[in-house]
Amino acid sequence: MAAIASVSFAALRHASERKVPLFAPQTAVPHRFREFTLIAPNSSSRAIVCCATVCSNVPPPVSETKLNFLKSYKRPIPSIYNNVLQELLVQQHLMRYKKTYQYDAVFALGFVTVFEQLMEGYPISEDRDAIFKAYIAALQEDPEQYRIDAQKLEEWARSQDVNSLIDFASRDGEIEKLLEDIAVRAQGKGSFSYSRFFAIGIFRLLELANATEPWALEKLCSALNINKRSVDRDLDVYRNLLSKLVQAKELLKEYVDREKKKREERSESQKANEAITKCIGHHQYVRKLILFRNKHL
Repeated sequence: MAAIASVSFAALRHASERKVPLFAPQTAVPHRFREFTLIAPNSSSRAIVCCATVCSNVPPPVSETKLNFLKSYKRPIPSIYNNVLQELLVQQHLMRYKKTYQYDAVFALGFVTVFEQLMEGYPISEDRDAIFKAYIAALQEDPEQYRIDAQKLEEWARSQDVNSLIDFASRDGEIEKLLEDIAVRAQGKGSFSYSRFFAIGIFRLLELANATEPWALEKLCSALNINKRSVDRDLDVYRNLLSKLVQAKELLKEYVDREKKKREERSESQKANEAITKCIGHHQYVRKLILFRNKHL
């Protein structure tokens, strides 16, 4: 506990001798502080003392997560990407700090899928990984763990067909055990919090396994003890997001191409003007030279 300033040691000693309670708990103060009333002996006066005791179960505010992201990645991000990134960060912050939240690889695969779709065509491709790391680190999680788990699931799903993917519980293996653990927790036997990224992770598994059958999603949701209606709803939101992103990126590309063409036209016009100016200057120089020679002949 942090030191408490401006408390009389004499008052503490006399109160101790008279068995007077020094710190009467008052009200729980949010944001990691607790408030007490200090009762001095032989006095009706009271002093409020706040002890800076950090409550480990109090999640950070959204503003802190957003600030952590901006501190980690300081370069400007084009608004077409940044607006969606900030919205996703707020949503994931709320998921991350739910009491029932527990990280799993399907969730990671879902987020990595969304991130890669969002950042496809980013102007500076080298910065995509830096943005990814800053984003996950801002949520106090491990970016490398996300990448590793997503890659493992992708490699596994590519080696499956629709039947083996759905029938994971009947086989042994690292990924099979992972999915079985999720199914158990989703049934209510442990911490599990369904999210949109989890739904996208399920969809990505089916996509990689080429499981295009209409019943495949329903069977996989049933095997994982997930509500298919929730998955359908969130996949519709995801498809709408991708559609809007495609349109926005097309508009951005048109704008960039148009501005590039204008710059090229301005550059060509400038070069032509410079050539004309140079030609006129040369002509004037020759004329002056002729006049000078005629004058001295």
